[in-house]
Amino acid sequence: MRKTWLIFSQTVTVAVAVLFVVSTFKPQWIQAVSWRQVLPGATVAVAPATPSVSRMPASSVMGFRDAAQKAAPTVVSVITSNSAARNPRRNDPWFRYFFGDQEGQPQSGIGSGVIVSPEGYVLTNNHVVERMDDIEVMLTDGRKATAKVIGTDPDTDLAVLKIDLDRLPSITLGDSDSLQVGDAVLAIGNPFGVGQTVTAGIVSALGRNQLGINTFENFIQTDAAINPGNSGGALVDAGGNLVGINSAIYSRSGGSLGIGFAIPVSTARQVMESLIRDGQVTRGWIGVEPRDLTPEMAETFNLPVKDGVLITGVLHNGPAAQGGMLPGDVVVQVSSSKVANTTQLLNAVAALKPGQAAQVKVQRRGEMLDLNVVVAKRPRTPIQARGQDQEDQQ
Repeated sequence: MRKTWLIFSQTVTVAVAVLFVVSTFKPQWIQAVSWRQVLPGATVAVAPATPSVSRMPASSVMGFRDAAQKAAPTVVSVITSNSAARNPRRNDPWFRYFFGDQEGQPQSGIGSGVIVSPEGYVLTNNHVVERMDDIEVMLTDGRKATAKVIGTDPDTDLAVLKIDLDRLPSITLGDSDSLQVGDAVLAIGNPFGVGQTVTAGIVSALGRNQLGINTFENFIQTDAAINPGNSGGALVDAGGNLVGINSAIYSRSGGSLGIGFAIPVSTARQVMESLIRDGQVTRGWIGVEPRDLTPEMAETFNLPVKDGVLITGVLHNGPAAQGGMLPGDVVVQVSSSKVANTTQLLNAVAALKPGQAAQVKVQRRGEMLDLNVVVAKRPRTPIQARGQDQEDQQ
């Protein structure tokens, strides 16, 4: 028995040594062996001789390649400069004593824009080209062209430029009204002047307003990185279609913190068409001072409505006054549009055509009234007036 045990132990020792040598120098021999059943009810998974390759779907590998390739050639860099005018009396010592050195410093800037038609119309932000004398547009293929300002709209911070070049690519306008929170988007522009850059993110929020950026606000919020220089660039969907014009960011450092704002293409399209057709944007106006109605106000004035806009002031002989509106009225509807805050009231009135009568529903104390107000043309802002005066002088 002892002899048998000795033979068995020596055999096992030799077998283990052989297995060690084989596994070290020829591991494929062991991998080629498929021992499926070791013990009854127990299995061992053996690696195959030829390892299989797990491939990701083509769409996952490509990401937003198609969208970027489609939209990127239509996004341009907008290079601006302004040579400050020299005062003819700058050398007069008495003039300089009383008024100081009036000679301004030249200014320059870099922004972005989007070619929206083969005819050469370019959408960008008003603040990119405001007060700039020389505007040059540079395409991704290296071509450059001097741009002419067709029109600007400071109330939405939009501007339309025109360049004259052949074979211009143009972006496809998408449907910003169908966007949903969570949709994937790309931001394309020229941040910090480093060259065209594409960043990806999602739609973080819709209808952002009361930010104090523009008069008319209905921003798309995104976490796609937007930095200085991206202003006027494109926000595109996963199909490469334009859904917004990048306009502003929330930042403490000047760089992206993941909170960027874009003007919806639905707004940009309306402004662009008006500027190309008329050279200006015409909006409705009724002459009131509105204020959001809070629950505390509604309780204080014993109002039966909870949503609406409280009118705190009415311009004397203005459209609203002539229509019978009084301070203290609460506007709840303009034409077919219900209004629950000042932004909605502003947008609803601005969408009306000057000269037409609009039905305005107001809550006055305990009764609901329908007023007929003849809408007037919204007065120009000081910036618009200055720009128009300069055009008239030219």
